[in-house]
Amino acid sequence: MKKIKIAFAIVSIFLILLFLIRLSTPREIDDINPQIPCEKKYIEKSDIIWVVPLLNGIPISENKTWCQEILALNKTIGLHGIYHTHHEFKYPVTEKNLNHAKKVFQECFGYQPEIFKPPYLKLSKQNKELLEKHNLEIKWIWNQNFHKVYHCQDSGIFPNKFHDIF
Repeated sequence: MKKIKIAFAIVSIFLILLFLIRLSTPREIDDINPQIPCEKKYIEKSDIIWVVPLLNGIPISENKTWCQEILALNKTIGLHGIYHTHHEFKYPVTEKNLNHAKKVFQECFGYQPEIFKPPYLKLSKQNKELLEKHNLEIKWIWNQNFHKVYHCQDSGIFPNKFHDIF
């Protein structure tokens, strides 16, 4: 019985610490793209916006109005994959495709991306090395666990409303 109480106390302390950390870290929103409907309130609550540059092969840079609207939010903007296909960074990505995504990002926002988050948080060792070679700071599993992360279309593991509470 004593072991159960100690285990419960440890888990409780861990959850309280996680809650406090998540209160103080920046909020993020994944899957930003003009083709994906996204509730404005979650975009506005977020400090970091993770953009998909080539969803369905369509460059975000073709939608100059959208690019200007995102820039006007004055948020940190990061690269969230290339096409946002299922586990695309779990399998080999070519340097050509990564360069194209970075170019589209720059055409849209006027600067090169500095941070990167793999879609579905899947990243092979080879792709990690490629991203590091391109001086992209990788935000990954720990980032996802310690920040409140909203998703356009409310498609995350937990609903967006959950992140407002915890």
